[in-house]
Amino acid sequence: MKNKLKYFLLLAVIIGIYTSCKRESDYPYKFSESGFISNFDLRRYYKESDLSLNPGNIGGATGIRGVVVSDFRSGNSVAGLIALQNSRINGTADSLRGISFNLGAAAANFIPGDSLHIKLDGGTLKRVNGILQITGLNSSSITKVASSRFIKLQAASTSDILANPDRYESTLVAINNAVYDPEPITPVNYVGDKILNDGFGIATLRTDASATFANTAIQPSGNFIGIPYMSGTGTSKKIEYRMRSIDDFFYVPMPKLSPAIISGFDVDPNGTDANNEYIQLLATRDIDFAVTPLSVFTNNNAGATAAPLSGWIEGGIRTFKFNLITGTVKKGEYFYVGGTGKRINGGASTSISSSKWISTINYSTTVGADGVGNIISATANLLANSGNVAGIAVFEGTNITANSIPLDVIFYGGAGGSFYSAGPPEAGLRITITDKFATYSQKTPQEYYGKGTNDVAKRFAGFPTAISFAKLGGIYKTKKGGWESARAMVSVVLTNTSQISEIETGGVTTLIDK
Repeated sequence: MKNKLKYFLLLAVIIGIYTSCKRESDYPYKFSESGFISNFDLRRYYKESDLSLNPGNIGGATGIRGVVVSDFRSGNSVAGLIALQNSRINGTADSLRGISFNLGAAAANFIPGDSLHIKLDGGTLKRVNGILQITGLNSSSITKVASSRFIKLQAASTSDILANPDRYESTLVAINNAVYDPEPITPVNYVGDKILNDGFGIATLRTDASATFANTAIQPSGNFIGIPYMSGTGTSKKIEYRMRSIDDFFYVPMPKLSPAIISGFDVDPNGTDANNEYIQLLATRDIDFAVTPLSVFTNNNAGATAAPLSGWIEGGIRTFKFNLITGTVKKGEYFYVGGTGKRINGGASTSISSSKWISTINYSTTVGADGVGNIISATANLLANSGNVAGIAVFEGTNITANSIPLDVIFYGGAGGSFYSAGPPEAGLRITITDKFATYSQKTPQEYYGKGTNDVAKRFAGFPTAISFAKLGGIYKTKKGGWESARAMVSVVLTNTSQISEIETGGVTTLIDK
């Protein structure tokens, strides 16, 4: 009897350990005790073949509930389809997903914010013309339980949508800072298919001839709200993006063409950092700095306890300034700003003094030579190489104020640091529209790093590896401005014998005449 008892106790322990170690994905996909399944989980049951919806096929679930995001009132929704989004029951924020329901003419009875409970039994989950949707149901399967419910809006780049279509299809998505490609030369209306380019990829903006705004003239750039649907498969997969009404567009002018863009930097050279750190920039056109002066600022938030009230001109150990007022560069030429060391990887490494150096300051011994900054210390870091977030910005001219808008700006490093305060008074480091940042979230201004969607996720996460150069890559459009493809930080390890070609070729930032 004792042996049997020991056996059962041991078996119970083994089962308990096995159960506690099982991953969430080992269990049937979750649904609530009331029988509702989330779009997140329902999509996981779909295996690219028609799925009959009954409790036996979807883990015992009998229904789905969510909020309508589609809108037929302006005549630009996919015929017969309502788009319904929801999140997992007691799930994480990133479980928001959408599903379309093919209800025929009855789809027009529902408007954004309607909360629906839908019985799934008898329906089929399938792809029709690339769109994952539920067919075989009618209005008798649907109960409207509320109106005017909150609708969560996701912001995503076109590359995000293409990389993870299940996450965004049939949900309400904002695509920001987009332009038409090609840019219309003469006035053009919304009707038909237009290509949107947000610098990360493209989407087809589709407007039916029956839409109330079909004959409204488009504006050249801005922020869009709409519902993405997918067409094609594999590498031929494309985004069909539909605005619901003219109110789903907000005009945002693109920023000034920047004569120079940030293309790389060295934050941790071999040996001492003092006087050996530098920033690489790329000229997007011919520049005579005596005629077109620029200024370059660095930002360091080590030990910061408050947001900089004066922004980029805060000075002290927070910001440092270089005036670019003499010299010339040609379009497509790399040039440099930084310490007077002019070596590729610290004091004992290859001299790159013959490269284009437009402004140098021995920042380890000089206080505010160009009017801003005092970073004399034991380490004398111009560019942070550990800890909190840090930044670099390029400005037009040299008379910069707390309200000046940069031409180009990046942030990198850790997620911490006191860099923005909503106030009053509002304080922080101003940004501009780049491959990372947006000055509006739909119709709400967000002109600082750390405000709105310009959160820490928009930095280059982490620091370059020690004794390396950070190449940023990306392709900049010299005619329209903005980015054909976004920058991404890649560390290139350097040695004392490294040559300038190692940081000016291969994976570098380039230009395209568009």
